Amino acid sequence: MPLPSSHLYIGLMSGTSLDGVDGALARFTDGGSVQTLATAYLPFPAELREPLLALQQPGEDDIHHEALAAHALARLYAQCIERLLQESGKSAADVRAIGAHGQTIRHRPELGYTRQVNNPALLAELSGIDVIADFRSRDIAAGGQGAPLVPAFHQAVFGADRMRVVANIGGMSNISILPATPDAAVLGFDTGPGNVLLDGWIARHQGKHYDENGAWSASGKVLPDVLQILLGENYFTLPPPKSTGRDLFHLAWLDAKLAGIAAKPEDMQATLAALTAASLADAIARYAPHAVAVYVCGGGAYNPYVMALLRQALDARNVHAHLDSTAALGIAPNHVEALAFAWLAHRFTTRQAGNLPAVTGAAGPRVLGALYPA
Repeated sequence: MPLPSSHLYIGLMSGTSLDGVDGALARFTDGGSVQTLATAYLPFPAELREPLLALQQPGEDDIHHEALAAHALARLYAQCIERLLQESGKSAADVRAIGAHGQTIRHRPELGYTRQVNNPALLAELSGIDVIADFRSRDIAAGGQGAPLVPAFHQAVFGADRMRVVANIGGMSNISILPATPDAAVLGFDTGPGNVLLDGWIARHQGKHYDENGAWSASGKVLPDVLQILLGENYFTLPPPKSTGRDLFHLAWLDAKLAGIAAKPEDMQATLAALTAASLADAIARYAPHAVAVYVCGGGAYNPYVMALLRQALDARNVHAHLDSTAALGIAPNHVEALAFAWLAHRFTTRQAGNLPAVTGAAGPRVLGALYPA
């Protein structure tokens, strides 16, 4: 017997890579399983990507520019929803709710706030579907980091009777350490930069948004001395719970670290790829040395050079876990986060906690999000 329409949810995610919107339409069963009915991806047009990138740093008339960007983002979200409905043959009436994360432009949990560009009211108006947004704020209000929020979803869909690590390599990188026993706590945190510095560096030197297949990185050579300087950043040694973003890791941070250092641009690109791999491997070696497998999602899973460096870095730290992408577990790497926000919307509507206090440091489990009715 088919499940009622209340079990259909849409998740929308636009991450720190600022490349575009990933959407997923999914069905969640009462037993906790997920069935993906449709996925869609819409790249950011330049007239949206450039303002969103500018909002990552303080500027003139930010409130005005943020509002305009929020309008444009909501309209792109609405286009993504329309595509999902067309692909699946469903209508807006079939969907219980949309989980729309928005575009993070500030993340300062140590100061008690996080900010995502979003206009969920407009999205509800355009889509005719209830919208759940602002997922991070309640966790931060409870003393947490507000991030990462995906480990709870990872445990729900990827958990097993053996310890696994799910590593998301988006603009930033984070890991979820999924224990072998259901009563043990899940651990998860941001490990540091994923693609953000790689994207920024190639944009500066080649005018490209990203390093396709890691080809430019692979043309250079890793500079061990420079890598050690970058790994000297204090964030890497902080204990969890912790989260980070473009507030810390950006090209100005990199320029400060490289002051007085002369290097070929392609060698720096290779070194930045090694930074992503090394910081992930360090975190896994410290907190999950006995994991049997590491499954990678996010855009980094499609970068063979980063994946090869991660394999080398894990081996160098005596972590001999099987390395693969989440495709091996049935979910494509670029669909995981959108599905996670569909799942969080489902948790909101069923009044179930969406956070893991052991991950974020919040005072306790909390229902995450705010409702904007259709």
